[in-house]
Amino acid sequence: MGSYFNPLGSIDLHMHTTVSDGTDTPAEIYSRVQEEGIVLFSITDHDAVKGCRDILSMQRTRSNSRFITGVEFSARDEMGKYHILGYGYDPTGASVNALVSKGHSLRFSKLKGRISFLKDEYGFEFSGEDIAQIFKLDNPGKPHLGNLMVKYGYAPSKEVAIRDYIDKAVLKSEHIGPEETINAILGSGGIPVLAHPIYGSGDQLILGDEMDERLRHLMDLGLKGVEAFYSGFSIKLIQQMLSFAEKYDLYVTAGSDYHGKNKLVQLGDTGFDPEFEIPKGMREFIRQVL
Repeated sequence: MGSYFNPLGSIDLHMHTTVSDGTDTPAEIYSRVQEEGIVLFSITDHDAVKGCRDILSMQRTRSNSRFITGVEFSARDEMGKYHILGYGYDPTGASVNALVSKGHSLRFSKLKGRISFLKDEYGFEFSGEDIAQIFKLDNPGKPHLGNLMVKYGYAPSKEVAIRDYIDKAVLKSEHIGPEETINAILGSGGIPVLAHPIYGSGDQLILGDEMDERLRHLMDLGLKGVEAFYSGFSIKLIQQMLSFAEKYDLYVTAGSDYHGKNKLVQLGDTGFDPEFEIPKGMREFIRQVL
């Protein structure tokens, strides 16, 4: 357990690089973090730890900020869909790397299914060269396919491509459960945290008793924290999540969900103000990971 770290600048523990669906490389993220004065940060690429290894190699020679390993997994069970973050894990850990490999395989399977759906349902076709390029990416996802649709004139924007076409695909593919996800993170020494809880897996709005039930369900599986500070959360929503964190003695994190040019969200935009009192759950999280 590390000593207490009192942040004198901003915190951002949720950002994506080109290793998944961001537009900044890990090196570019690292430089931007320094420029923005972010003192505590993590990158949380989908189904990937490669970017964290890159950042750790940079940290050996430069230490203007503190870095925590991070990752984000999509999970699903009978209660719904979740995005689960893992922090402070060993990037060489067997269990987290096994889940990364499984998530990576499922991601490519989904991509194939979506490409077939777009062709069968709408007649959208792409060149063999463009298909090959997208499959060369570390972790291709809906934003990459959406951008390709915009390039071909099939949609006016990536957002429209995803909402009106890609998300219409009903894929009968295998999925990862939250228990498997949480166990993999814990098994490699990490802390499992529920990402953007109120927004669920994207455009949901989960409040009150529904949130309480969801948290208790995930806590039974080993969940340790919630992302109470998040870009897009109002003060009221932040306060609700802080209340749940206090009620259940959960860790608290803050993240922007920065994706570079793939989202309008700015680096460091988490809703957390370091000049205010740091919540107990965040203080304990920082003690645990540093």
